[in-house]
Amino acid sequence: MNALALKVPPVAQVIITAAAMYGVSKMVPALTFSLNGSTALAVGLGVMGLSLGIMGVTQFRIAQTTPNPQALEKVSSLVTSGVYQYSRNPMYVGLVLILLGWAFYLSHFLAFVLLPIFILYMTRFQIQPEERMMAQKFGKTYQDYLNKVRRWI
Repeated sequence: MNALALKVPPVAQVIITAAAMYGVSKMVPALTFSLNGSTALAVGLGVMGLSLGIMGVTQFRIAQTTPNPQALEKVSSLVTSGVYQYSRNPMYVGLVLILLGWAFYLSHFLAFVLLPIFILYMTRFQIQPEERMMAQKFGKTYQDYLNKVRRWI
């Protein structure tokens, strides 16, 4: 397993990415753009992202398993209902929507460039290690779930 795998909590990654987005927007102000309604769009995306994350955590609570990605050893059940029938990682999709909202709020081209970097990092160092653990723990049931539901959306 890679040294960065499961080391940096997703919320910390969001904070780091959001700070980097803000930083690049201040360092290169010439790449700022104007979009009517960008603040409303930003708020809407943020609310959608937060709602998706809450729905994901709620499904974990209903299943009486941990939503903590740093405590994979405590996972007690495979959650495939609710928002998990549409995405295997709705909480991470929610984080991306929050960052997308932040990028629109900043209205800066480079802020958007950091989104795919966040997604690639999360996929490689958070989601793939989680998937390996889930495959070991839940076997064929998890493999069937992988075949039916997409990783992101």
